[in-house]
Amino acid sequence: MTSLFEIFKIGVGPSSSHTMGPMRAACRFVRELGAATERVRRVRVDLYGSLALTGIGHAVDRAVLLGLSGFEPSTVEPGRMAPTVERIREGGKLKLGGGREIDFREDEDLLFHRDQRTPPGAKMDHPNGIRLSAMDSCGNVIEQRTYFSVGGGFIAVDGESAGRKKSAAQVPYPFQSAAELLERAGANGLRIDELMLANEVARARRLEEHGDHVVGEDALKAEVRAGIIKLWHAMQECVQRGLAAEGILPGGLKVRRRARSLAEKLRAREKTAPDPLAALDWLTIFAMAVNEENAAGGRVVTAPTNGAAGVIPSVASYYARMTPEAREEGIVKFLLVAAAIGILYKENASISGAEVGCQGEVGVACSMAAAGLTAALGGTNGQIEHAAEIAMEHNLGMTCDPIGGLVQIPCIERNAMGAVKAVNASRIAMNEEGAHKVSLDQVIRTMYVTGLDMQSRYKETSLGGLALNVIEC
Repeated sequence: MTSLFEIFKIGVGPSSSHTMGPMRAACRFVRELGAATERVRRVRVDLYGSLALTGIGHAVDRAVLLGLSGFEPSTVEPGRMAPTVERIREGGKLKLGGGREIDFREDEDLLFHRDQRTPPGAKMDHPNGIRLSAMDSCGNVIEQRTYFSVGGGFIAVDGESAGRKKSAAQVPYPFQSAAELLERAGANGLRIDELMLANEVARARRLEEHGDHVVGEDALKAEVRAGIIKLWHAMQECVQRGLAAEGILPGGLKVRRRARSLAEKLRAREKTAPDPLAALDWLTIFAMAVNEENAAGGRVVTAPTNGAAGVIPSVASYYARMTPEAREEGIVKFLLVAAAIGILYKENASISGAEVGCQGEVGVACSMAAAGLTAALGGTNGQIEHAAEIAMEHNLGMTCDPIGGLVQIPCIERNAMGAVKAVNASRIAMNEEGAHKVSLDQVIRTMYVTGLDMQSRYKETSLGGLALNVIEC
């Protein structure tokens, strides 16, 4: 099973599947070359499908250069990225894995195959393919690997055994569906957040077993909670950076940052007269602040993707700032439960906009946030499942059609709308009693099938929808 700390990852924008995934793939490829690195004189990168079609707008080119240079999205300093890329482009040289220098010319070594969905001969079928080849001085291929960026910064290696590798850590309460999650929690008298915490503690214990000392249960719980709070602090910092920044976002669309000015107007308005809908405005502003940071290539928390990174921080900020019940423990519950819902989508459907459209990104984030908020406010396990179901039910069929291949229009406002929907879904669920007609499992299955049925031009290719019908200016 996927861990909470895989669903939520600290990284950089603008895209988890097009920036973080390719960066991780390139870095892994170089790292696994091992001793063969000394023989490498050239590296060629071939991009396919959505990575090729929206690659420039999603900064795939920059991500690959950084990955080949040895940078990981979780640790790279945003301030080092632009200078590193500029040096490679100006000098035509690249420090492979941060070490020895090789020639690298983008027009020859970084190729966008916009007319091919997947790499030739690949066993896996996914529209985010990247093939890396290392060659010697005679042009002979030393090593070649094909990776797929499957959403949320996750990567898969073509040719590995079908399905995800089993986690080395055996968790006490595994679940493969929402129904099983509810059944296991009910049978053991647990809330969903308690079940998830027990699973994360089991993973932490397994990691500690490789150390020189034994860590007690309470210490492991504290360690997991501290990790969750670190993620929450990173989300809050991203909101604050977004609220402080002004100017034009990069990429050529000349999209103006709006979060700061909107927040200033709202604060001024709140001083003169109360507004019963001000909370919705703050939800909008928090979400836009995060996604403007993401669009600028800043540090964000993938939740579960970068394109949808604003929904969960916005709704969690709404809980923390605008509900009288707010406690830090509520934030821990929020993120534990949101992760449980994210795992269900990740393992039973998809969180890749290139595979299932934006319903797999903002739609999933909305579902996760609705469940997390319900948990933080004291909702039952049944109400949590219901909130997640409602949220996704009303995101079904949402396309991914970014104008100019940039994670800006409609992505920034779409996160704001997703946050508002999440709060509304939670409120509906918490005011309902008894069973509901549609289950979360049915909605997850419907989302996945709908995504597979969706025409490819509406799935992060910028060949249809708004991307085709709105003039870039």
